[in-house]
Amino acid sequence: MNAGRVADGPAADVPHIERLTGARLHAVAEQLGDLLVDTVRDGSSLGFLAGLDRASASGWWLGLGPAVEAGRLAVWVARDRGRDDSRVTGTVSVAFTEKPNGRHRAEIAKLMVHPDARGQGLARTLLAAAEHAAAQAGVTLLVLDTETGSPAESVYRRAGWTEAGTIPDYAADPAGALHATTLFYKRLGTAARRRVTDAEPEPAVRQ
Repeated sequence: MNAGRVADGPAADVPHIERLTGARLHAVAEQLGDLLVDTVRDGSSLGFLAGLDRASASGWWLGLGPAVEAGRLAVWVARDRGRDDSRVTGTVSVAFTEKPNGRHRAEIAKLMVHPDARGQGLARTLLAAAEHAAAQAGVTLLVLDTETGSPAESVYRRAGWTEAGTIPDYAADPAGALHATTLFYKRLGTAARRRVTDAEPEPAVRQ
């Protein structure tokens, strides 16, 4: 599944949001690995099982470098301005479609927020940054899936996403138990871009 347990709350101070180049992804792979390990350990279904170690997690992020360099994948990281700004507290990705008949759509992937950074609006801020960048790139339809019944569902609904349905026994959680997934979509365009920009604090995005 692409989204972890990203329960959100009232928006806090705007964090520093950075869109990574291939080189920057390589530079922060260990911090992203730590975030992934901690998020999976907390129970989020992100494609990994319990026991994920830091080296494997960092290596997984490093493996995304070619896709980032080629523009097939966009990755953002968040850092808390008021605490240790060397620590990655959240991330989100947009996977673009290369098929000629699907270049109008993209997928939100790996939206995660560190367990001790939740409830501050960070998931919504990351999602807004990804939606805005996708719209700027000409994407008119975004899709994602998330564990059915997870707090992430309410984040997407509040952000204007539409539920498309559920698939039973879609993926295992870190403990190995199968769970359903809920599919969501969101149409983008001039009006959607305006809603994304107006609804959320403008994140400090560095291209």
